[in-house]
Amino acid sequence: MPEQIPKLGVPEFAPVKLHILKTALSRGWSDFKQAPGFALVFAGTYILGGWLMLWITWLTGQSYWLVFAAIGFPLIAPFAAVGFYDVSRRISGGYAIDWMQIFSVILRQSKRQLPSLCAIIIVIFLFWFFLAHMIFALFLGLSTMTNVSTSMDIYFTSNGLMMLAFGSVIGAGFAALLYMITVLALPLLLDREVDFVSAMITSFQYVLTHPILMFGWALFIGCVTVVSMLPAFLGLFVTLPLLGHATWHLYDLLADRENT
Repeated sequence: MPEQIPKLGVPEFAPVKLHILKTALSRGWSDFKQAPGFALVFAGTYILGGWLMLWITWLTGQSYWLVFAAIGFPLIAPFAAVGFYDVSRRISGGYAIDWMQIFSVILRQSKRQLPSLCAIIIVIFLFWFFLAHMIFALFLGLSTMTNVSTSMDIYFTSNGLMMLAFGSVIGAGFAALLYMITVLALPLLLDREVDFVSAMITSFQYVLTHPILMFGWALFIGCVTVVSMLPAFLGLFVTLPLLGHATWHLYDLLADRENT
């Protein structure tokens, strides 16, 4: 596939429809079946990371390092997503899937706007971790503590349950914010020459304009991802490529390239 010069500016996005979401998912599944090897490379990174976290927890009984994992994963995630996007873009264009060219596309993103979006994601994660510690201190700061590595009883007290409920609501808000600023921004930054702030605003405004279907898509992504993590993270070999490819096709369809 010849190197493409990204077009300038934000495209006009068509209104999202249920059949568009279904089409994106169907095309994502087709791309996954056509190029399953990329699941071993990109999704494998996350699965190995999950195994590493479980191993460290079992070995040390400590969880402070989860902060560092949360810092590192958002940095890697967009670049892995770009790999799936480029695979889908090549398949849609009828081009051969060239490993070296795909990796070169990923590397080129480090010189464009994607690292700036990564930095925003990391800042949001750091703020969430700070707020989570505040919530923990607020509800359980004066409680008689147990070793949470060996006993979960503290979380089943009245204060523990209130903390989990309150923290879940706040965490869901942060997750919704991250989804809103990235769902269209990530493929947009690959496809177009646009600054990351405009990409985030465009994505945020689009979700805000079409809340029912776009948040329904977010709920679907969240549920599928959680379920796929249960069998030792192995389900991510399927769901991460599927969702990555489908996200590109959703953007592609909404960007009014086709008559939707």
